[in-house]
Amino acid sequence: MTIAVLFIALFGCMLMGMPIAIALGLSSITTILLFSNDSLASIALKLFEATSEHYTLLAIPFFILSSAFLSTGGVAKRLINFAIDSIGHVRGGLAMASVMACMLFAAVSGSSPATVAAIGTIVIAGMVRSGYPESFAAGVIANAGTLGILIPPSIVMLVYAAATEVSASRMFMAGFIPGLMMGGLLMLAIYIAARIKKLPAQPFPGFRQLARSGMIALGGLMLIIIVLGSIYGGIASPTEAAAVAAVYAYLIAVVGYRDIGPMKGVVWRKADEALPTAVVRNGLQMVLALPKSVSHPEVRKVVLDASKVSMMLLFIIANAMLFAHVLTTERIPHSIAEVIIEWGLPAWGFLIVVNILLLIAGNFMEPSAILLIMAPILFPIATQLGIDPIHLGIIMVVNMEIGMLTPPVGLNLFVTAGITGRNMVWVIRACLPWLGLLLFFLGLITYIPQISLFLPELIDQMRGYN
Repeated sequence: MTIAVLFIALFGCMLMGMPIAIALGLSSITTILLFSNDSLASIALKLFEATSEHYTLLAIPFFILSSAFLSTGGVAKRLINFAIDSIGHVRGGLAMASVMACMLFAAVSGSSPATVAAIGTIVIAGMVRSGYPESFAAGVIANAGTLGILIPPSIVMLVYAAATEVSASRMFMAGFIPGLMMGGLLMLAIYIAARIKKLPAQPFPGFRQLARSGMIALGGLMLIIIVLGSIYGGIASPTEAAAVAAVYAYLIAVVGYRDIGPMKGVVWRKADEALPTAVVRNGLQMVLALPKSVSHPEVRKVVLDASKVSMMLLFIIANAMLFAHVLTTERIPHSIAEVIIEWGLPAWGFLIVVNILLLIAGNFMEPSAILLIMAPILFPIATQLGIDPIHLGIIMVVNMEIGMLTPPVGLNLFVTAGITGRNMVWVIRACLPWLGLLLFFLGLITYIPQISLFLPELIDQMRGYN
């Protein structure tokens, strides 16, 4: 009866169009009041504990703020130029460079829709001007943008870590090789398609230009080294690295590239182009302008937008944690686990069921909500069947990638439709040829666990030797 009331209330609220956070909270409170001895005061306490006791969750607003500064500034444009100079001379290279740019931006943003918006706004029109079919360009970017939640740092991985209390650092380590592998598969598919369709190639700009664009893009690329290097090296936790990333992203957007804020458009003077006093005066003006940039309208807007996204996501997480508390209190996951084990379902069969459930859920719900609802249920079952929790997490993240491209709630579809000005049906058709590749990749990740576990185990061994 408890299970029935909980899930009927949840899905009933969702079918009525109620926001997912309210649906989670209302169904949980209804179940607690009807079948539990807990008081309303304990419910309020649980909502508070949901966000205050999980140190990992502090990384989410920092990564969102970092992504907002990088998306608003010109980091994406510089990464795209570097990617085009690196690989644009290969047939189909502009599309391959777009995938490479998505991979680089994913490693500094942690968000899939942000990756599609930042990269797609520039490269889709560029590919069409260069002779690529618009549907081909849109399909490539919509799919490559999903790497935003697979290549670390990933907000979705942080949500999974908070829901299951596994190590966020190990999740980031586990997502690195699968992210590179998925990007490589997309590039290989693009190259084959380019040979068949005879798509154009860009002229090689030369090593001097490649080095120049690499140096210009270094401001954004350094964030990858700072965040992942500090986490993989054991120097900082994901939360600490996220805080550093937010400050660095602010400095590189406002002071380094000067794309936003009071120093927007100011060009650094070279020592041989001005008198030393002018150089000193210019540098002094930069230093004096830095504190004022915090109150600049463009900077305020970036911080406000990031705050809205953070509050929305944390509100969902708080209510989902309350939902997970009801599940745990009523021993629902353990009951389901016992039933599955009694059926004699093997681990590989359970993973098929997991993938089917998640692919269906991805059509109707946002990734973070799916993880917060499903992870507490699936995690105990996977543990009893001998499935590594980190491996299960990467499987769930890849399923969330596919959910970004499936209607009616595929976030990347909406972003791509907004960029191209096309309707949803057209965007879905453009993405369909690439979905088969993602499903193939899901099969590899599901049944070859070492793709996900190799790097975490290797780093653990290296730390053990030290």
